[in-house]
Amino acid sequence: MSGTTIETGSKIGIYGLGLTGQSVAKFLNGKGFALHLFDDSPTESALAMAKKFHSKIYSCHDDSDCEVYLKGLQAIFPTPGLPDDHIALKFARDNHLLIHGEFDIAQMYDERSCIAVTGTNGKTTVTMMINQMLNLSGIKTKAVGNTDTPLVEAIQDESLAKFIVEASSFRLGQSQNFAPDIGVWLNFSPDHLDVHKDLESYELAKAKIWANLSNDQVALANEDDAIVMSHRPSKGRFRTFGLDKGNSKVSNNCLFVEGRKLMKVEELPRRAPHDISNALAAALAATHAGADDEAIIETLRHFSHLPHRIEMISENEGVRWYDDSKSTTPHSVTAALESFENVILIMGGRNKGLDLTSVVPMLNRVKHLIAIGEASKEIELAFRGRVSVSLAESMQDAVGIAHTLSDSGDVVLLSPGCASFDWYKSYKERGLDFAIKVNKLHKEKKNVNN
Repeated sequence: MSGTTIETGSKIGIYGLGLTGQSVAKFLNGKGFALHLFDDSPTESALAMAKKFHSKIYSCHDDSDCEVYLKGLQAIFPTPGLPDDHIALKFARDNHLLIHGEFDIAQMYDERSCIAVTGTNGKTTVTMMINQMLNLSGIKTKAVGNTDTPLVEAIQDESLAKFIVEASSFRLGQSQNFAPDIGVWLNFSPDHLDVHKDLESYELAKAKIWANLSNDQVALANEDDAIVMSHRPSKGRFRTFGLDKGNSKVSNNCLFVEGRKLMKVEELPRRAPHDISNALAAALAATHAGADDEAIIETLRHFSHLPHRIEMISENEGVRWYDDSKSTTPHSVTAALESFENVILIMGGRNKGLDLTSVVPMLNRVKHLIAIGEASKEIELAFRGRVSVSLAESMQDAVGIAHTLSDSGDVVLLSPGCASFDWYKSYKERGLDFAIKVNKLHKEKKNVNN
């Protein structure tokens, strides 16, 4: 861990024992560190792990708790998503206690190459694309980080040649020394103000993807995003992608990467602007990571886009129904609306402190807006007078209203622009519930007509 010495046997605090926290704890326990475990609401699996370690799980509710439990630690590893203003992190900063993330541990113990991808939107899609491109090229890799497999867990698999790291702002913000061999920054828009102190903190967390690059490492930037471009690193090889400019771009309706023509845009299964930008980013990153053109083209032609991301779930009576439950920011709603006209938009959930009115320029594509969840009143106020708005009491209610208002040629789009944690445990559960309600409605209508 460049610039930092954490000696084996040191007292290390791990705050938050979810999937990543438990992986960090198990890894460091195996390296001989003295662990102190913390969680404000420990799960059964966290309690079972603590019991196995013959350890207790503590929690810091005030400064006196921090004095008792955190004083004397050499470093603290917070769970990704622990709010910037959490009392334990405040205490750590005030008392010069080292704060590190799982990426730092991985870099401390493993020298294999990492290709890291960050951005407000598109991280998972581009990460999976790059992973597929490299594996098809015969380079064994795995998508890790902000996935089901933390990086600190993946480095224990010696068969892997490289790691494709989905790097959220939560993980990057906690990292001090992480330096991927290829760092991709897709885009930036307001998000996660429920975790980060303010928008500047969120932006600076993202910018950490390039903070520690050496001269031979590569920074890949979206040339169409001014904020991304404003963080050009002082070191590293700087390359760009963009819809009509950059080292990876569209020219004469074809995708070009580093001057090489790859394929026609029409060969992509989805061709919205953000889909094309993601394809260019993935192709450029995979090229620099050693993938061959055949594998890149094969992936882009046949990539199975991930569930709950503008996924068509039904077409009935000329109306197409789309699940974009992964949309948790107004920016992602705007991106989804670029693909459609005559939209009945279902939007809402738990707002993360974001300005919902950034969707306004796209309302010319929306014929009616159905507001759901905790943010429904806020949405009604934000869009009153700009578009007709209905408030729904449940997802079933929202689907019923959409069905009543829709005509042949319309699109019903669930693109919430908000977190799911008011009604659901995850965006996946929200999207699945939407699909179930839509399919149930269509089945009932079909039975009535028969």
